[in-house]
Amino acid sequence: QVQLVESGGGLVQPGGSLRLSCAASGSIWNIYTMGWHRQAPGKQRELVATITSGGITTYADSVKGRFTISRDNAKKVVYLQMNGLKPEDTAVYRCNAMVDTAWQNAYSAWGQGTQVTVSS
Repeated sequence: QVQLVESGGGLVQPGGSLRLSCAASGSIWNIYTMGWHRQAPGKQRELVATITSGGITTYADSVKGRFTISRDNAKKVVYLQMNGLKPEDTAVYRCNAMVDTAWQNAYSAWGQGTQVTVSS
């Protein structure tokens, strides 16, 4: 079974920084694109950033220039460096990975989420 576990969330002042990590484990044969999503109460889930296995990245317009996604393929970890945080960044952040496992191909795995709160 594939598990994605996020860490690094917390409470931060506007303008501050956080670094989120997401570690994958289990019977994973291949990891393709990884990404981060977020959802705030009363809002639709938003795709924040993605990164391919080759390191090609995409970002939501709302976070461009402030967030950076990266990955360590050897460690099976994806990161989200968040700088210049704003109150509107407050949300539960979940990581996602498209994986091949011992039982399924092209399986979309999700973490449980980590809370990020930006408030003065």
